[in-house]
Amino acid sequence: MKPTITNILFATDLSQNSTYALRHAASLAEVTGAQIHVLHVNEPLSEDARVTLEMFILNSETREKAAQRRHEMVKQILAERQQRFWEALDAEGTHIRDQVTSIEVIDGHPADAILRRARQLGCDLIVLGAHDHGFTHTFLGTVATRVLRRADIPTLVVPYREDSQQIQK
Repeated sequence: MKPTITNILFATDLSQNSTYALRHAASLAEVTGAQIHVLHVNEPLSEDARVTLEMFILNSETREKAAQRRHEMVKQILAERQQRFWEALDAEGTHIRDQVTSIEVIDGHPADAILRRARQLGCDLIVLGAHDHGFTHTFLGTVATRVLRRADIPTLVVPYREDSQQIQK
């Protein structure tokens, strides 16, 4: 019996390569008829950032509003990138957008949150992009490595490509 893909979790870090990885998730969804769940995870503020906020913003209500604003800014960036991605597809590919059933921005540790949401949504596949070559933990990136090590469903890590910026336009 062939494995069936019905729900794909596309995890994006909003990097240059994430749009290229979304092309793969959309292509797989088109072929399988699967739903796509788009997820971005805001990493928690570091202890240094938290202390700095408390030093310069003494009012706890104002600190809470600053955290909410951070969340809203990421949602806006995600929405803009999604819009550009779908507008760049040819007319034949735009119907895949109907298969996107959720777009979420949540707070947490990325690998943990990706795996948790994949389970909660009943996903059969996780798709995420690898980082470019640089000062990352590995060429995959720490999050991709952690997801691969702990995932109990197939996980597609789309490698970074030098020409991925041209592909996404």
